[in-house]
Amino acid sequence: MRAVYIAISILLAACSSGGLRAPENSPYAPYPASGERSVSDMELGHRLMAASEYELALRAFTRAAGQDELTPEILMALGTANLELGRLGQAERQLREAYEEDATSPEVINNLGVVLMERNKTLEASQLFRLAFALDNGNSVAIRDNLRKSLAKLEDPGYDVQQQEAYQLVRRGTADYLLTEYP
Repeated sequence: MRAVYIAISILLAACSSGGLRAPENSPYAPYPASGERSVSDMELGHRLMAASEYELALRAFTRAAGQDELTPEILMALGTANLELGRLGQAERQLREAYEEDATSPEVINNLGVVLMERNKTLEASQLFRLAFALDNGNSVAIRDNLRKSLAKLEDPGYDVQQQEAYQLVRRGTADYLLTEYP
């Protein structure tokens, strides 16, 4: 009888695809195999931001803040997610705090400028875009465009940037966020 169980076990093992990983065409989310590293909450948050899942991204960034201290990068990520969700007061507070901790980051300064433009604080936003542009040595197209738009609005207060073009958010790393109009 024991030999029958062993034979059945061997036959069933031969029929399996190997391991406990889900098949590639599975509708379920993948999970790391043993020994593989999972994605950090910050990386997950950035991926969710790129997928326009701002509420989920905010949760991921909040988890990252709970695991680490509130670094300027985490504060910037939280502020950017809140900006995309239309929570301008929270976004401004978080981005100002990130700016106070790292006044040399063009990304933080640019995103704070975008919040200020959304809150109609054009003069302060324009000054921040100038600073971000200088710190970035003019390499970022998004920062240059934001500076150009803020200067146009300063020269002509009737200039409606929302009708013309949207401001662009910048992320530390390889991706850019695009700020779209709120419904």
